[in-house]
This record gives sequence, structure tokens and C-alpha cells, in this order.
Amino acid sequence: MSEIKRVEPRTLSGFMELLPQEQIKFNEMKRIIEETYELYGFLPQETPIIEASEVLLAKAGGETEKQIYSFTKGDTDLSLRFDLTVPLAKYVAKNYGQLTFPYRRYQIGKVFRGERPQKGRYRELYQCDIDIIGNGKLSIANDAQMPSIIYSIFKKFGFGKFIIRMNNRKILNGLFEEIGLKDQAKEALVIIDKLDKIGMDNVKEELREIGVTQENVTKLEEFFNINKFGNNDEILSALKGLGFKSETFAQGLEEIEELITYVRLFGVEEEYFRIDLTIARGLDYYTGTVYETNIIGYENIGSICSGGRYDNLAEYYTKQNLPGVGISIGLTRLFYVLNELDLIKIEKTSISKAVIVTMGVDFGEGVKVSNALRDNGIKNEIYAEDAKTKNKFSYVDSLNIPYCIVIGQDEVDKGQYTLKNMATGEQELLSIDEIVAKLK
Repeated sequence: MSEIKRVEPRTLSGFMELLPQEQIKFNEMKRIIEETYELYGFLPQETPIIEASEVLLAKAGGETEKQIYSFTKGDTDLSLRFDLTVPLAKYVAKNYGQLTFPYRRYQIGKVFRGERPQKGRYRELYQCDIDIIGNGKLSIANDAQMPSIIYSIFKKFGFGKFIIRMNNRKILNGLFEEIGLKDQAKEALVIIDKLDKIGMDNVKEELREIGVTQENVTKLEEFFNINKFGNNDEILSALKGLGFKSETFAQGLEEIEELITYVRLFGVEEEYFRIDLTIARGLDYYTGTVYETNIIGYENIGSICSGGRYDNLAEYYTKQNLPGVGISIGLTRLFYVLNELDLIKIEKTSISKAVIVTMGVDFGEGVKVSNALRDNGIKNEIYAEDAKTKNKFSYVDSLNIPYCIVIGQDEVDKGQYTLKNMATGEQELLSIDEIVAKLK
């Protein structure tokens, strides 16, 4: 017989694998996100992981296109989805006549990006998206729901203070119009978007390098210093006091003031959201409201939830005007960051509520109890191996399962079972109905 050739068990760089107790916490975070999305009335949606390349790449370009995993099957050119927004655009265009607008959807699924893997950056990752898509128009009140949902989810996670930073791209575009930088707006926005990472001095230097005059660099710095004015109302007041003539700026200012009003109506505490005039969120995609969310004290890790308003979601697939607003939580990266910082406050580390252990009695006695628990919605398992008593309890303990139900001959004779609390060591002799009531 030839010797089996062993292959080293390894995981590709940029792909996450978790141990069971970590996976349980990850899944619990995913469940909280999904339940919150549904609590706000968003409908579930699934799209294929693989799409025709011409569909997936319709709007892609530059660095995005370089990061997409593409391959051929026969004569068909295929690609793995790199986000959940492009598949959404295709989906809405394809099913336009069958959807009710505004269309509120959520999708939680894996996306694939061929970028250089590094700490917290993966090639395979879970995105948790929600979007509200309008048919021709969409109220700013929808934009305000996004901070409300972010607030609700992250409060449930319990990792501490965070801040939802908000801006409006029209305010920035109006600023560029006002000071005569409209033609350089695209390049300037790329640089301004790096302000948190490289600081104001480096931003000013890069602005000068693309030909922005020292006078305009000074004007931009003075504008962004409005961020230091204090609370949201003071920032709004300072923006109104600028006296800009740009209609784009005026529209952006009106929209962000309306946004703040609605966010307050949704019950988001003032300390958790703030206008930040430096938030730009990319180049062409976002056209109005934009959001980024940071953990207070850990701003260096970057935004943990971002999004914004876009004028026409599906322009590459249909002539219909479909404005929308959405946010995305990169769950894989968020989990990694929170786990590294020991900020995950979710205590759940097991699936089963109890393990049933038989001691010298027919295995069917254990099955009977297990079935009764499952009939009442209580997750459980039976230890089926022939092992020493201490090994059975060690198994239960190592999996952090809270209870062990012991069934020996005495228990069978009495029609009662020993319920052991694994955390305290306390034991009780209870009927099956009493056990069900206690575990529920």
C-alpha cells in the first residue's frame, strides 16, 4: 500500500477562520445586525456571489477593477462580487416592475476583494448592508434613519462610546464653487478625505502640489476649522454665517439641517452624532449625505460603518431615476478589531443550553429527555461516548455549556433528573417539566 501524501493544513492569506467560541460571538453580532435591520422594516434580499463580469464591472474602474476576482467557465466571463451595492443596482433594475418603492432592503453576505491582506483587512469578508431606494425622489427623512440604525446596533454591541460623523457632499462641492475650485474639486476631495490619516499640514501640502493657491488653501483650512465650533447647532449657525452664494452649498446646508432635525426625532442621543465637514466618502459615488462612524478612543482604526446618499443607483442598467441612501457594516473587519481590542461584550460562547449525560442506564432515557427539551425550543446535546464521569463533565465545562443533566438509575426510578449548574456547581433533582421551566 502506497503511503498517503500529507498536505499541510493552511488557510490562504486574507481569509478568516475562527475557533468555535469566536464563531459563536461573530454569529451573535451578525444576528443582532439582522434583527435590528428587520426591526426597522427592511426586507431580506439575496444576490448571487458570482455575476457575469459585464454586469458586475459596469461601473467599476481603476483600483476596484484590479481587486476583482474574475475567471472563465467555458465561454462565460464571470466575477465574484466585490460589494453588495452593484448587485443591488442590478437587482432593482431587473425587478423594477415588481418592487414597491421606496424599496427597503438589507443583505448580509460575503464579498471578495483581491487587495493586499493586512491586519483587519481581508480578501473574503462579510458586508451587512441596508439601502432605501426611491423611485424618482427620496425624502431626507430616510437619510436620518441610517444614524438611528447605527446607533441602535452599536449600543446593543456595548463596546462603549462611538460617534457618527455626518456631512453633505453638496456643502463641499458648493464650497469649491464659491472659492473657484470647481475644476479641482475631484482631486481636492481625495486629499481632504485623508485628513484624519495624514493631518492638516500634509493635506495643505498636497493641495498646493495639485495647484491650489495658498489663498485657497487658507480658505479651506478656515472652513474646516468650523468643526471646532462645538455642537451641531453652533456648526450650522457658523455655516449660515458664511454668506455663500452657491446654490449647491445652500441646498447642502438645508439638507444637513433637515437631517439633524430628523436624527433627533429618531431618538439618537446628541453625544453620538456630529456634523463633520471633513467627511467626503470617495469621489463620484455619493452625492448628498455621507456618514462615517468611529469608536471614541480608537479613532486610529478608522470608520467601522460608512455610507451615504447617491442620486442614481442603477444608471448603468436602466433609464429609471433611482436615488437611494444606505450604510454598510464590514462585519469581518469590525469583529477582528473589536476582538483584538477586547471590546466584544457579548457573553454568549455556547450554543447548547444543556448537555445530557447518562450514567449506567439505557441511552434511550437520555434521548427521551433531549427530545422533550427540543420540543420546548431548548437547544441541547447528548454526550454519547463511553467515558469516565470526570471526562464527561470536563467536556461540558470546556464548551461553556451552562447546564448538565445527569441521568442515572436513581433518576430513572424517581422520574426526576439531576440538573447541574456548571458555573456554581449547584445541583437540583427536578422533573422534566421543572427543568424545561428553569432552562426557558
